[in-house]
Amino acid sequence: MFVRAYLRASTKEQDASRAKVDLEAFAKERGLTIAAAYIENESGASLARPELFRLLSDCQPGDVLLVEQVDRLSRLNARDWEKLKAEIAAKRVRVVALDLPTSHQLMQVGGDEFSARMLDAINGMMLDMLAAIARKDYEDRRKRQAQGIAKAKADGAYRGRPEDTARNAAIIKMLESGQSWSSIVAATGASRSTLSRLAKRRANAD
Repeated sequence: MFVRAYLRASTKEQDASRAKVDLEAFAKERGLTIAAAYIENESGASLARPELFRLLSDCQPGDVLLVEQVDRLSRLNARDWEKLKAEIAAKRVRVVALDLPTSHQLMQVGGDEFSARMLDAINGMMLDMLAAIARKDYEDRRKRQAQGIAKAKADGAYRGRPEDTARNAAIIKMLESGQSWSSIVAATGASRSTLSRLAKRRANAD
């Protein structure tokens, strides 16, 4: 059994590796070592998470996927959560979360089949519940954000997200040097729509 830690944050401004020490301590208390850590900055509401699926690809049956909180694994809608659960089940991976005490026993090796099946059933139910709560929290925050923006616009106070001038200047230089859009997206994390806007800005300046 290998323990594989998954650490996720939503934006590049957040430290996705912040919880690594807590996960290592949790594993050590149980006489285990984390074999590998998979770290990425992606939204938990999206299935487009390369490191999570690299982790699952590396897993063997019985391995543990260790997370700090269930919402690090999923803020997915019901359909996408079922897809992810199916992938986890197909790999026969055990999901253990620090905020889900019913999952902690899954890091123990051995035990009779009946107890193991009962524990899996209880843990699956609790995992579903926390994943649903995480999704609701995500939707509620987005709703409050949209309401705040609408109010600010109505009050004439909304200015939008400030432009990252240093990054955009670097992107324009990359465009001028002839770098491909794919390489620029990979290097900067900017969207293709941002590149299109900056390319038009550069063309209009010429």
